[in-house]
Amino acid sequence: MYQIQQQVTEICVACEQDLQEQFKKTYRMMMWLQTSPSWHCLSSETRRFTLAPMPYPASLVPMQHGLRIGIAQINGTVGDFPGNAKKILHGYRACMDQGADLVITPEMSLVGYPPRDLVHKSQFVPKCLQALDYLSEEIKHVPLLVGYVDHNTHTAPGRPFRNAAAWLESGKIIHKIYKTLLPTYDVFDELRYFEPSEKCDVIHWQGHRLGITICEDIWTDDYLPRPLYDRDPIEEFKQQGIDLLLNLSASPYHIGKTHTRRELMARVSAELQAPVVYCNSVGGNDELIFDGHSLVATPADGCLIQLPGFTEEITTVDLSHLKHRIDEPSAPEQIFHALVLGLRDYATKCGFSSVCLGLSGGIDSALTAVIAAEALGADHVFGLTMPSPYSTRGSVDDSFFLQKSLGISCTEVSIVDTFVAVKQSMAAVFSGQKEDVTEENMQARIRGLYLMSLSNKFGHLLLTTGNKSELAVGYCTIYGDMCGGLAVISDLPKTTVYDVARWINREREIIPWSTIDKPPSAELRPDQKDQDTLPPYDILDAVLHKLVEQQLSTEEVIAAGFDETMVRWVQRRIDLNEWKRQQAAVGLRVTSKAFGSGRRMPIVQRFPS
Repeated sequence: MYQIQQQVTEICVACEQDLQEQFKKTYRMMMWLQTSPSWHCLSSETRRFTLAPMPYPASLVPMQHGLRIGIAQINGTVGDFPGNAKKILHGYRACMDQGADLVITPEMSLVGYPPRDLVHKSQFVPKCLQALDYLSEEIKHVPLLVGYVDHNTHTAPGRPFRNAAAWLESGKIIHKIYKTLLPTYDVFDELRYFEPSEKCDVIHWQGHRLGITICEDIWTDDYLPRPLYDRDPIEEFKQQGIDLLLNLSASPYHIGKTHTRRELMARVSAELQAPVVYCNSVGGNDELIFDGHSLVATPADGCLIQLPGFTEEITTVDLSHLKHRIDEPSAPEQIFHALVLGLRDYATKCGFSSVCLGLSGGIDSALTAVIAAEALGADHVFGLTMPSPYSTRGSVDDSFFLQKSLGISCTEVSIVDTFVAVKQSMAAVFSGQKEDVTEENMQARIRGLYLMSLSNKFGHLLLTTGNKSELAVGYCTIYGDMCGGLAVISDLPKTTVYDVARWINREREIIPWSTIDKPPSAELRPDQKDQDTLPPYDILDAVLHKLVEQQLSTEEVIAAGFDETMVRWVQRRIDLNEWKRQQAAVGLRVTSKAFGSGRRMPIVQRFPS
C-alpha cells in the first residue's frame, strides 16, 4: 500500500510540474501576442478567446514555499561607506547563519539616506562604487540585495545619478535595479539628483520570478498626497507575473505611518497575488527618523510580520511558515522611542557624547531631559536651572525632583543679578519706556548665554526644549530659549507633550506630577500663564493641525467651527514667525508636516492665508 501511495504521489507531482510548465509557456505566448502589432489585427472573438491581459497566478507557482528571506534592518550613517559596509556584512552573515536563501537590506543601505547634495561631491559616488565592489567580493552563494547610488550611464540628457539596488552573488554584481518612482514632495527631493528607471524587469533566480522595487515604487496612488506618476511598477510586475516582491526602503517615521504601511503592503500583496517582503531603514539622519518596522505580507493573510521599531533587527523569515507577529505600541510610546533614537543618533553621529539643557520646572524641559537620559544615559545629561525674579520655588524644586528621579546632573545658577545688571546698563537708552516683552526676552537670552557657555566649555550638545505649538506662533525667544544644536520636541504639539509625559509616568513618578498638573507658564513676569497670550492648547493644537499639517485655508478652518478671530490670529502668527523658525535648531520630525525641510515657506510674502 505504501509503495502504491508513493507512486501516486510521484505521478501527481510530475503532472503538476508538467501543468505548470505548460501554463508558463502558454502565458508567455499570450503576453507576447497581446503586446505584438498583430494583436489588433485579430478578430474580436479570437482576442476574447485568448483573454485580456492577466496576472501570472501565483497560486500555480509553488516556488515561494520554503524560501527563507533574510531581512537586515540596519542603521546606516550618510557617507560612512566603511561603517555601512561593515553593518551590511554583519547582517548578511547573521542571516546566512539563520539559513537565509536571500538577504535584503534597506534603500541606500551602503550610502545612508538621504545623501542630498553630497552626491555632487566629485568622489562621493566613486567611493560608493568602490565600497560596492569590496562588498561584492565578500558575498557567497547566498545573494544580497544592497542599496547604493550609481552613475547614470545613459548618453541621453538626464540627471547624473541613479537610486539603485545591486544583486550581489558569488563575489559578483549580478544585477543592477534602478528606482522607478522618485518622490519630490515633503522631505523628499530625489528628482534633483536621480534619473528614474526605464523599465521594471523580473529577476529570474533558481526558478523564482522576483520583482525588486525601491521604496516609493511600491506606494500606489491611494497612499500618496495626490496622483504623482504616470507609471505603476506594481501594475507592471503584475502583468509580467511574479511570485515574490522585494522592497528596499528608507521610509521616515511620522505618527500613524506604521498602520499606513501595513495597509499598503497587504493591498499590494493581494494585487500581485504574491508575498511582499519590505525592509525598511532604521536610525536618525538629521531631522528624519527611520523607524524600521520591516514587514512581510501575503495575499491571503495581509501583513503577518512586523519587525520591532526604532532598533536594528536582523532576522530570517520562512515564507512557507509565517506566524502572526505584529506588536503595535501606543502612539505616545512610539513617539518616545522615535525621539530617543533621533536624539541618540544625531548626537553620536555628530560626535557628541553628552548634552546640556535648561531645566525650568516645566513640562517641555522635563520631557526633553527624560528623552536625553534614555538616549545617552543619565551620566551624560547636564542641566541648569536658572531662576529669575519671577520663578516660583516650586519650579526649582520640580527641576531637582526630576534630577533625582533620572540621576542626571542639575546645577542652580540664578540669573537675578545678571538681569538687574542688563536692565541698569540699558536704563538710559530705555528712559521713559515701560517694561514689556523686551525685559521678558532679556531673561530668556541671559539663560541662552549661560547654556551656550556650558556647551562651549565642556563640549556638550545644547538641546532646545520648545514644542511645536510655541514654535508655530512664535511663543519663543530667538537667541534665547531657541539657542541650541537640536530641537528635540519641536514637532510635538503641546497636548502631545502631555500625552507622552503621562505615558512616561505610567508606572512611577519620573516627571513630577506637579509639573504635569500646573498651568503652563514661561515665568517671565509676575503670575504669568501661557493662556494669557495663547488660546487653550487643545484648541490651538487642533487649529494648528488643520493650518500646518492639513494646509487648509483660514476660511476652511473657520467653517469647521473655530472662532474666526482666533483662527486669523493664529494664521497671522504662523506667517509672521517664519523668519524665526528658519533660524531654529534642527528639529526631529514625528508628524506628517514638521517645520523643517518638508515645509518650505517664504519669509517675505503677502498671500492672505
